[in-house]
Parts: sequence; structure tokens; C-alpha cells
Amino acid sequence: MRGGSVAVVGGSIAGSAFARAAARGGAERVTVLERSPGHLEDRGVGLCVVLERYDELVLAGHLDDGIRHHPLTTRHWVTKDPAGTPRGRALWVQPLAMHSFHWGVLWQGLRERTPERVEFRPGTAVTAAGGTGPGDTGPGGTGPGGSAWVETADGGREPYDLVVGADGHRSVVRAAVCPQARAEYAGYVAWRGSFDARLLDRLPGGAAHWPEAEVITACYPGGQVVLYRIPGLTPGTTLVNWVFYAPAPDWLRTAGGTDPLGFAVGSLDSARHGDLSALAERVLPPYWAGVVGLTPVGRILLQPIHDLETPRRTAGRLLLAGDAATLVRPHTTSGAAKALQDACAFEDAWRAAEDWADLLPGYDRERGAAGRALVRLSRRLGRAQVTGAPDWSAVDGPAMAAWWRDQLGASGGFGGMALERGADPRGPEAR
Repeated sequence: MRGGSVAVVGGSIAGSAFARAAARGGAERVTVLERSPGHLEDRGVGLCVVLERYDELVLAGHLDDGIRHHPLTTRHWVTKDPAGTPRGRALWVQPLAMHSFHWGVLWQGLRERTPERVEFRPGTAVTAAGGTGPGDTGPGGTGPGGSAWVETADGGREPYDLVVGADGHRSVVRAAVCPQARAEYAGYVAWRGSFDARLLDRLPGGAAHWPEAEVITACYPGGQVVLYRIPGLTPGTTLVNWVFYAPAPDWLRTAGGTDPLGFAVGSLDSARHGDLSALAERVLPPYWAGVVGLTPVGRILLQPIHDLETPRRTAGRLLLAGDAATLVRPHTTSGAAKALQDACAFEDAWRAAEDWADLLPGYDRERGAAGRALVRLSRRLGRAQVTGAPDWSAVDGPAMAAWWRDQLGASGGFGGMALERGADPRGPEAR
């Protein structure tokens, strides 16, 4: 199938990946409509892609080694030691090969790899979307072949052959595809932070307590903190990145804190920052509490944890991608891989389709099932590691390994489900 016009609503990781996939698939015109008026480089902090998923995506032509990343090889599970050991008591050393990224570095790499003929329109807020499929006569239809449209904040309506909703967990396009789908609050939050790794020299022992290839998961009753290094925005620099799962603070609950958007970076005041520091000192081994304490208040955000699954990803000429389609708790380490796999499946479905009627069902079948499986896994991981965690003082390495296998079940899925198709063994040039 060649030709046609595609609007991608949202220009972040999922949006950039889908714009590239649509252009490579053969769309005549691809337009990315991004609400934010400026560049997105500093949005978000760290993320990881497990090595198996990374290799699949490289083979499929959706990632490459030219995008800066940091290699991680093991995950060290620890808990606070009554004796005050700086790193804490070791629970388990888990072999776990991953690449970590700075959100902005990955986004910039994907944006740079998008064909020049793709039009990016920053500062364009989409307020509604709709359309029809073949034979439908609903609002927005222009003929028996089907159509789609978007409305923007300035009141204009623009027609397209296909509209891709890559507009995140508050997706406008999802409201048109499946308005009944709602994000569900998991009952706890994630504090997130990052800072220049050179600040580790201020801690007792400096960076020597923490080899650069280690992911640390420091566990306590009711939560955990996951810490790892990521590339900085500037080549040659490294950041420390951490995610601290914890019960929601009282002030967030009284403020109605189940909003999926959470708080923006830099929105915390000194008193709320003090609450986080006190929690870290109380529940974490000294060294890891010190790592959290090094983080400038302007580099901390708070994210209430939600998940969301949709009964379908397509309707008429509308299609959902990334977090607009499936919102998964971060425990699965699958967010970026999931978005890129969605783009890969979309491109494969495009190349296999004779017309629009073939394209959308093929994508929905493959990625809908994978997304729902990831949501189920993320809920199991959240219960096992946070809300229903074991007595950390009573477990050892063999017990931890068995506990981990029980969480994953027969399907695995940590880091994202394996691609069912799209990794052409001849490489991206053959696609």
C-alpha cells in the first residue's frame, strides 16, 4: 500500500517512531502535531530497554547503536541492614543485561532519524479526533472509503486518511476510539529524580560503592527504590537516575492525588522535599539514602502510579500507540520498548496491507494482546514488590530467584513481550 496522509498526534518517543514508520511504509504525507511549543529534550529522566528487546528493535530498524546509551549488566537487590552497612544487606544478584537511556537523548535520536519530508508542527494542540471506516457514515466521513480528522485548539478541522494517537495517558484520540477506557490508580506513587553523577564524590566512599554497570533495587516494607546511571544530555556526561516507589504522602491524598499527570519537574517545595529525604533515611541503607539526598529539588517529580488497558486500539481510521493505547506500571521496564514495538508492528502491518481495511486490524490483533498481557504483568509485579512485598529480612538468593519466576509466570514479559513479527533477518535495508 502506497500513498495517503497520516496525522500523528503527539511528537514524543511513540509519535516520532510512528512518524518514521508511516514514512518508511509509504505514506505520501506525514504530519506530527505536538502540543508543546518547544523542544522536548529535557522531558522525563531515565528509562531502560532490556538487551533482548533492544536487539530485536535494532534488527527491525527501529533503534541503532548511534543513540547514546549506558550498558547495565546486573541488578543487585538489597535491604537495610541493622548493622548499618552502607550498601545494605545483599538479597540477590540478578543477571540482567539492559541499556539505559536519557528520555531526551532517545527522543532526539528518533527525531533525527525521521525522514525530512515528515512535517513536525510544535505548539499544535489537538482537541478532538474522529472519522469513519469503509462503509461508515458517521461524523467526519467523506465517502465510502472512510476518512479521519483532527480538530485543533484554534478551531480548525483537518482531514487525513489515518490519525495515530500517540498523545499519552490523557489521549484525545483514545477518547474517540474507546471512551470507556480509564486509567486506574494503583494506590502508591513513584518519586523520580536525576543528577550529575559527579556529585557521588560527596558521599562517604564516593562512587566506589557503586560500579557503573549495576542496577540497584533497595527494598523496604511498602516500597523500593531503583537506581541506575544514564547518559547525560551532553555527550560524555553521566547522570544518576532513580525511581522511589512509596505510599502516597498525606498531602497528596488530601489534594486529590490520583491525577495521572502527577507533578511536573521542579514543582516540589522544600517541605515536601524534606518528607522524601526523611523517608529515604528511615527505610534505605545509608549509601542509597545519601544518593537520593544528593538530588536537587528542581530535579525531582512525583508520579502517582496508574495502569490502563484498552479493549481495542483502532476504530474506523483512528489508531492508538504507546501510552495512549496501554499504560503500564514502570516495574516492567517496558515503556520505551512497548512504544517502539508498536511502531514496528504498525510498519509491518502497513507493508503487508493491500488497503486501509487490512492495515488497522492487523496492528490491533498483534499489539492489543501484547499490551493487555503487559498490564497484567505490571499489576503482578506491583503487588509482589510494593503493596504485597515479602518480609525482606527473611529471604535469600534462591528464595528471591523463585519469587521472581513466580511473578513472571510462563509468559515472561519483563522488558516487554517478544516481537511476534517485524525483525526481518535480512536487516532494515531489506524492509
